[in-house]
Amino acid sequence: MIADQDHMRWFKSSYSSGGQECVEVAFLDEAVGVRDSKSPGGPELVFGVREWGVFAAAVAGGRFDSPGANSGA
Repeated sequence: MIADQDHMRWFKSSYSSGGQECVEVAFLDEAVGVRDSKSPGGPELVFGVREWGVFAAAVAGGRFDSPGANSGA
């Protein structure tokens, strides 16, 4: 778990449309926390800022898209 979780500001993507099955993210000075919105008291994943940047760039670049995900199939 991330230390001092009570003072963290968690947020969901604006693309979630208020849904309840989302990933929440909190940015810290030296790390990024990620958790499941359905279980806010549950475990978090913690990534270094550099690792988060590489991951976010890969997601934005379509690296993890399923084959045919954007083809309308």
